[in-house]
Amino acid sequence: MSRWRRPAAVVLVGLLVATACVLLGRWQWHRHVVRDAEIATVERNWQAAPVPIGTVLAPGGTLGSADQWRTVTLTGHYETSATVLLRGRTVDGQGVYHVLVPFIGAGQTVLVVDRGWVAVGSTPDTSATVPAPPSGTVTLTARLVLAEPSADRAAPAGQVRSTAVEDVLAAADAPVTGQAYDAVGRLVTESPSAAPVGVLPDPSLDPGSHLSYAFQWWAFAVLAVGGFGSAARREWLDPQHAAPAPRTRRRGRDEVDEDALIDAQLAAGAHADSGPGTGADDEVPDGPSGTDQANVTRSR
Repeated sequence: MSRWRRPAAVVLVGLLVATACVLLGRWQWHRHVVRDAEIATVERNWQAAPVPIGTVLAPGGTLGSADQWRTVTLTGHYETSATVLLRGRTVDGQGVYHVLVPFIGAGQTVLVVDRGWVAVGSTPDTSATVPAPPSGTVTLTARLVLAEPSADRAAPAGQVRSTAVEDVLAAADAPVTGQAYDAVGRLVTESPSAAPVGVLPDPSLDPGSHLSYAFQWWAFAVLAVGGFGSAARREWLDPQHAAPAPRTRRRGRDEVDEDALIDAQLAAGAHADSGPGTGADDEVPDGPSGTDQANVTRSR
């Protein structure tokens, strides 16, 4: 593996981790912005003076998100026989039903009113005790909220799993005719009053931890860049991954022994030449000299 591949792989992993952290941070930031806008809407509309429902929402119209929690007034009568229970809700950790009753206003307009909550029966076979709403002409004040999407699961007879207006009207024991508002009114007051039901809790103004989570993810992105960058630098500088030095040819054992023998013979010849000199009358040996013999030996 070439030297640059391991550092490049570490850098690539670090960039992927940092990118994921940045995207997760942006997601949490978006959730923070949405939640902040919801809280601002509640604070703006909660204390606003009540207005007739027609000034906020047209018959058959859909409530805008900016008009959530607007307080409205209307006069009409409850369709008591069409009362429906909204299941799967809790108040202070206790399982409850919300009591949903269609309210027929002027011009046969229909607003589903969430009158409050009642406790769930102690056993599955025990029916919840639901106080009846006031009869006759009633003037009520309610806060408008968006209806929930339709549930994808069926509920027992006379009950629903969401506040979708079409689900509530379809689950009623008695038919309800009229033009329905695509919104739900959470009861504030009614006159005349009737037997009380549990008061619905106020909406939460807790912003949650989305903002801190966003900054945490972005901090992780910075740490990922620094950590993986440092690891890549160590990989690059690691001598184990440096380019290997060129290999030198190793001589065989026979060549080493032969060179040692030749060196010894040359040394012996040089010692002989440095001995007492020979005169003209000296006898010249018949055989080759030590030097000639060494040269012959080296040439083999």
